[in-house]
Amino acid sequence: MVVRTVDARRYSQAVFQIAVERDELDNWQSDLNKIAGLADDAAFTALIEHPKLPLSDKTRLLSERLGAINPLALNLAFLLADRDSLSIAGEISEEYQRLLDGHRGIEQADVITAVPLADEDRTKLEERLGAMVNKTVIVKSEVDSSLLGGIVARIGGKLLDGSTLSRLEALKREIAGTAD
Repeated sequence: MVVRTVDARRYSQAVFQIAVERDELDNWQSDLNKIAGLADDAAFTALIEHPKLPLSDKTRLLSERLGAINPLALNLAFLLADRDSLSIAGEISEEYQRLLDGHRGIEQADVITAVPLADEDRTKLEERLGAMVNKTVIVKSEVDSSLLGGIVARIGGKLLDGSTLSRLEALKREIAGTAD
């Protein structure tokens, strides 16, 4: 949902600014992961977001489940609960991670391959992609056997399609175009 994504982005940007100002980047990352992990519990999230549950009960339950975390992070959890938005905590955490990586000169690359990548191949791919974008690259990979071979990589808003399937489709279009 677009509104949820926009809200998550706003929250994560605000949190990131606080974390930078206080030099607490890693602490916030850890705390946001705790909140996101709690939000992954669908039954707990449904309870916390129930409109008839008083805010005092929501804050008590959150405090108990989250334990010792940064008071500002706990306030964020309270705010999300009060707005029945605890379910976007995972998106906030992911967006914060993206901001943190950007701050540290790291770029995430989502890579799809036909077969699982060996560690050596992953390292070589990270180096090649890193050279292309002038940053340190971390590859997150998934397997899609329909590719037949090659890779599809999404990095920094760019799509690099070096899959065998796309090459075959391009060849098919080229042959169909010359047949006329």
